[in-house]
Amino acid sequence: MATMTKEQKSPVKDKNYDLIRTLQMSLEHVYRMETYIADAEQRGDSELADWFRKIQDNNRRAADQCKQMLMARMQQEQR
Repeated sequence: MATMTKEQKSPVKDKNYDLIRTLQMSLEHVYRMETYIADAEQRGDSELADWFRKIQDNNRRAADQCKQMLMARMQQEQR
């Protein structure tokens, strides 16, 4: 009979972990877009650079919303 190993539980609730990971990914995209914008500008492609800026802005807004949501949820859990 095979024994099953228990998965280790995260110290944070899954929903908070998901928010944390989403925040991390959004901020990574904000940072990454800087490189893509610079590459497009070096090639003289302002249309592409502007498109990358829009993506960067969307990710920045998502990160800000995620931070606010995460803070509010963590404060509620401490009560």
